[in-house]
Amino acid sequence: MEDYEIVDLYLKRDEQAISQSQLKYGHYCYSIAYRILYSNEDSQECVNDTFLGAWNSIPPHKPKNLSTYLGKITRRLALYVWRNTHAQKRGGQEVTCSFEELEAIIPAPERMEAEELTEILNDFLKRLSSDQRKVFVCRYWYFESIEEISKRFRFSQSKVKMILKRTRDVLAKRLKEEGVYYEG
Repeated sequence: MEDYEIVDLYLKRDEQAISQSQLKYGHYCYSIAYRILYSNEDSQECVNDTFLGAWNSIPPHKPKNLSTYLGKITRRLALYVWRNTHAQKRGGQEVTCSFEELEAIIPAPERMEAEELTEILNDFLKRLSSDQRKVFVCRYWYFESIEEISKRFRFSQSKVKMILKRTRDVLAKRLKEEGVYYEG
């Protein structure tokens, strides 16, 4: 079933929307949650909550890209669970490492609005090369390890680390230009 048809089911409040979403995007959502939580049970619960979240938010929202919309809900829910259960003890080290790599340059929440930061980051990502953008998103959106990214793109681990380092440096420069660089 096409995404617009699934969204139409949500808009019509047809419960088949959930089963069609599960069929088409269940594995995708599970993989996002699992990379954050490293727990089958918690990841499956996040996936179920994702489709409930979609049910509750469509309408009024009408997503143009259903996979991105569901992925965003899953990621938000999984991060919430991770924060509440201290996933570090259960294998969530990639989440912790990713946060630590970015915390030196991302401004503190009280220093800027989320919408402003989102706009800057989206513009920043558009300006990156395809390889830089893919590596950056795999690391900081999907929380993939350096090893996983290396295998995915057939780069050496040192190349992946260098791409990430240089990309973070460019992001820090961009945030300084915007006057929101966090120097903590």
